[in-house]
Amino acid sequence: MSDRVKFSNIKKRSVKDKIVFGLVCFFSFLSMIPLFVIIWNVISKGYANFNWRLFTQVAPSSMDALIAKMSGEPIPGGILNGITGTILIVGMAVLFTVPLGLFIGIYLSEHPDNKFARTVSYLTDLLQGMPSIVIGIIAYIWVVKPLGSYSALAGSVALTIMMLPMVVRSTEETLKMLPRSLKEAGLALGASYTDVIFKVIVPSGFGGIFTGILLAVSRVMGETAPLMLTALGAAVVNWNILEPTSAIPLLIWDFYNDPNLVDIIWSASLLLLIVIFLLNWIAKIVARKWKI
Repeated sequence: MSDRVKFSNIKKRSVKDKIVFGLVCFFSFLSMIPLFVIIWNVISKGYANFNWRLFTQVAPSSMDALIAKMSGEPIPGGILNGITGTILIVGMAVLFTVPLGLFIGIYLSEHPDNKFARTVSYLTDLLQGMPSIVIGIIAYIWVVKPLGSYSALAGSVALTIMMLPMVVRSTEETLKMLPRSLKEAGLALGASYTDVIFKVIVPSGFGGIFTGILLAVSRVMGETAPLMLTALGAAVVNWNILEPTSAIPLLIWDFYNDPNLVDIIWSASLLLLIVIFLLNWIAKIVARKWKI
């Protein structure tokens, strides 16, 4: 009788496991359907204008697009000014974020019980949940108003604020996962605390730190609201960090408000989707290669 009860319980658990597994797979599939629909729409509608002009010419005017549509020709122009602006703004944001985020992450991992460290950790979590439009307003007050002009610098400050929590958290959590014996061995060999941190600990956690940086970049690359309040946009290619500068998300917003340029939205979105996919793919490869 006891064996029958045990067999019955095992059979019931097996059936429950299969039902739960089936439900997990079903709802996972349901959650992926919107993603596949979005990707399909972007690809199917974006490939038409996805050509060399997209990368070598600035955004066309509404009149040029109207004339091209009336004559049945592809819309002239591209998003060169948005590509260069994105590179400039995101590049500066990375330069600002990486050193600051690295130092804060190291401090939090080395002093977890410090009162000041706990306060910084709390503020980091608070900053991570802050709406992007609020961050744009902050950057507008901090940079745009004092300079008296919209600029790429102001846009990079806004993106820096958004990227910072992710870099701090990835650095902190990566360094916490490293065995303490690494630091103890370095100190026992006579190396200074600074040398141990920057020549032993940080290189050992390079994979997790670099992955966090890439994910932070992919997170902010598609942001529009902060750049509308800081970089504003420009119709030409601009490399001056103190002048208004365009970006791919800003161009997508501009195209959306112009019925003659709507078709280029999909090509710009496709380019943005490809770049973000590549960044996430590289992050996965790095995470696997330098797995702690």
